[in-house]
Amino acid sequence: MKTSWRTAALVATAASVLALTTACGQDNVTPPASAAQNVGASASAAGIGTGLGSGNGYGADGAQSSASPTPAAPAGKLTVATNPQLGNVLTDGSGLTLYRFDKDTAEPPKSNCDGDCATTWPPVPADDANAGAGIDKAMLGEVTRADGTKQLTIGGWPAYRYAKDLNSGDVNGQGVGGKWFALAPNGKKASLASLPGLSVRKDPKLGDIVVDKNGRTVYRFLKDKAWPKSVSNCTGACLEKWPAVAPVSADDTQGVKKKGLMPFTRPDGVKQMSVNCWPIYTFSGDKVPGDTNGQGVGGTWYAVSPEGKPIGAPAE
Repeated sequence: MKTSWRTAALVATAASVLALTTACGQDNVTPPASAAQNVGASASAAGIGTGLGSGNGYGADGAQSSASPTPAAPAGKLTVATNPQLGNVLTDGSGLTLYRFDKDTAEPPKSNCDGDCATTWPPVPADDANAGAGIDKAMLGEVTRADGTKQLTIGGWPAYRYAKDLNSGDVNGQGVGGKWFALAPNGKKASLASLPGLSVRKDPKLGDIVVDKNGRTVYRFLKDKAWPKSVSNCTGACLEKWPAVAPVSADDTQGVKKKGLMPFTRPDGVKQMSVNCWPIYTFSGDKVPGDTNGQGVGGTWYAVSPEGKPIGAPAE
């Protein structure tokens, strides 16, 4: 694993721009990425661990043995899980959440978690780690620890598991001691504010679906058109119930098919985003990230797949 991520990122950006120049035949220049909106995620959000246990200051109950910890399990293929309060969270091949430590550094990468700390927060080995869907492999690197072992880094930050996370999807380490935080795929602290303008999350019923920068489900309207150009047939009261998704830069997306990923001009002159040239919307009936209350409404509204298809809709 090499950390030449700047070069890889430039190449990926150039490829994305090229892919957009031939789709739909209109509005081929995407606007700059808009700032992500934080909708209130915090370390104390319901269901997220906050400073569990204070026996040794690392978030574990009671004193920890100073003996060398058991060798950590391989990282395997890293994946992206979506947490309703934290947005996209990086997990290992077993689905366990990966964390970063505020006392570490990313430039240059350095771990400051040893001894009892490394027992409570086992360092993730770098040896077999590889990037799964939605993860830029250029973000993966490694750092040599004090004991000579290689630890995985994400965006330069050393990665750890938490001893109290026993099941896939657990985030009991979030906010422990005010210094431990779940990792986003780009190495930042996971939060809804870290979500791209459009990304993909795995819904337990619908599978991979597209969500907006606030983690809200994105939908398609079967009465719209994509060819030969994008056309929205949702206006007036319809648009109040199904708000149009504003334009998003192609560089501000993750996991969504690039071809046909662009804005178009609505009949009212407002620009709207499209996936595979199909207009996309959110649903006013979805109250929190993770809701899919708009799925199947009226037999015409369906969540969107990363390829722009309406999930669960009758065959097109």
